[in-house]
Order: sequence, then structure tokens, then C-alpha cells
Amino acid sequence: MKTLIIDDEKRSRHLLSNLIAEHCPSIEEVYEASDLKLGVDVIKTEHPDIVFLDIEMPNQSGLDILEYFPEKVDFKIIFVTAYNQYAIEAFKLSAIDYLLKPVDITELKEAITKAKETIEAHNLSGQLNKLRNSFRQLSMDKIALEIPKGILFASHSDIIYFEANGMYTNVQLAEGKQKIICKPLKHFVVQLSDNAMFFKCHRSYFINLKYVEELVRDDGDYLLMSNQKRIPISKSKHNQFLEIVKETFM
Repeated sequence: MKTLIIDDEKRSRHLLSNLIAEHCPSIEEVYEASDLKLGVDVIKTEHPDIVFLDIEMPNQSGLDILEYFPEKVDFKIIFVTAYNQYAIEAFKLSAIDYLLKPVDITELKEAITKAKETIEAHNLSGQLNKLRNSFRQLSMDKIALEIPKGILFASHSDIIYFEANGMYTNVQLAEGKQKIICKPLKHFVVQLSDNAMFFKCHRSYFINLKYVEELVRDDGDYLLMSNQKRIPISKSKHNQFLEIVKETFM
């Protein structure tokens, strides 16, 4: 991790820098700045993870740091000062911690540990959000099927039909494989309700219209799928199916 010390007192900067070097191995780089403006320049160029910030400085108070970052603060602030009356103001700015001069080694370690944990939690949250976005993109074309030994990600276009099997569902894939999924048929009907290619033709079947080869009017109407599977079409769905055919192909 990188850190920056902003303090107008050179001796205070060097003392804190030495304490960090001796007792805080997680800090790999330490930068220094003698006032807030110079410190802001370092933040923008070096992007430190933690900023140790003196509050009482001649030109500008450390409490004014947020004026330079109105939109986003992507570093953790630990205020360091000899005057504890600033504590309440400091924490109103969401400081990670507050250290009084002279800095106590134990309190310094605890403050850095707290900052590190917050940074790691933030990074994990960011990684999870990226993963969520990736899965959202994936879900636009694929569906997650919970098989007994894991999860199978199948493209919508590779599914020929879903078949009810009690509290489970048989999924027939275009490549000839059939999977037993640990979800009832209703789950997939709801999940794919916005996908116009899927049609519930019968209480036990939810089909991909892409794979319908023929509507057969013989011994009760049924749909002949591309894998030669005969799937019944209920009377209540018959007219709806014909309407879809007319709208699409005629």
C-alpha cells in the first residue's frame, strides 16, 4: 500500500514516516507534503491508499481536503493533530481514524489495520459488482441450470425444450444431451417469460419454437421437434400457437 503524510512540520513528518517504516510492513511507499495544496497534487499523481493529514496547518486546515475532491475520495484519511478538539469535525468527514501527537505506535498500527480492512472490503465489493455485471451480461444469452453436481450454463438457443418431472425438470439440449435440473418447470417459465422464443404448449412442456419442425394433426395434435420428439399441445394453447405462427410466418 501507498501512504502520504501531509504536515507542515518537517520533524513530525519524518517521525511518522520512520514509525511507519519500522512498524507497518504493509505500507510499501511513503510520500510527504508540507501543506494541503502540495498534498493534493501528490494524491492526484501517486494515488495513495492512506493519507495521514495534519489538521492545524498555517495556510489551510486539513479539514478542507474534501473541497479538492467534491465527487469522489478514493483514499482513506487518518487525521493526525496535537489538538483533540478537532476530533468531532474530523469524523464528520468520515475519517478512518484520529491520532493525537505524539503518535502512539499501537494506535498507529490499529489505525492502519482499520484502513487496510476497509480498503480490502471496498475492493472485494468492487470485484463482486464486476462479477454481477458479467453474470447479467451472460444471463442475456444463457441460463444457469442447477444440476446435481454443480451449475450448467446453457445458451437459450441450445435448449430444445423443458419437460416437467415432478419437482424437477428435464432439459433437452440441441447437442443430444438431457439434464435433470433441481427446479420445477414453473421456475423456467417465469425466468424466460420475456424470451419470445419459448412457449408453454402444455402443462408439462416449455419449448423453444426454434426447434419446432411440424404441427401434426393426428391422434391428438402434437408438435414434432427437431430431435423427433413428439410433444403434445393442449387445446387451450392450440389457438395461441396458431396465432403466433400466423403473425410470424404468414
